[in-house]
Amino acid sequence: MDIENIIDAIWNNRVRITDHADEEAFDDSLTFEEIYFSVMHGEIIEDYPNDKPYPSCLIMGKNFSGNHYIVFGPIIQKIYGQY
Repeated sequence: MDIENIIDAIWNNRVRITDHADEEAFDDSLTFEEIYFSVMHGEIIEDYPNDKPYPSCLIMGKNFSGNHYIVFGPIIQKIYGQY
């Protein structure tokens, strides 16, 4: 998985936020703008090519409030995110 492809998906509005990601962001008082910023300034630290139901990766991103760990996985032309 390539961080540039994930960033491109964010810039081009090809991201679907799962219910789980929405709940986690709410629990951590983070906006998706903050999460996207973290991804755009982050790096993939683990790849999960055998993840089910789809491959995914763990991104460590940073913003003004510290480090954030975000799981992203591509699905057919969209990127699904879980925070």
